[in-house]
Amino acid sequence: MSAESSNLSNIEHRAVIKYFVKKGTPKEIFEDMVSNLQESAPLYTMVKKWARLFQQGRESCEDDPRPGRPVTVVTEENVRKIEKLVLADRRIKLWQIAEELQISKE
Repeated sequence: MSAESSNLSNIEHRAVIKYFVKKGTPKEIFEDMVSNLQESAPLYTMVKKWARLFQQGRESCEDDPRPGRPVTVVTEENVRKIEKLVLADRRIKLWQIAEELQISKE
């Protein structure tokens, strides 16, 4: 798996964490992500933070709103689509997600 093909966005990382939080501990989730994503895996602190948030009932994989220019591609609809794609095939490539959603992989 090349580094480019395994780069996931923060939201995609969070969707994976959200899915696996009922199946394992943050440490197990992190180790699985590292073994599959290698250097593009999120930091353990991020996995731990988001696993805790999802365990506490958080539903959204998006960042909380903050001041500044909004990111137009990060919509609840796109997050749901990405989550569905990742859950269907956890080895899906970033370019495949971008192509499916007709968005830039940047």
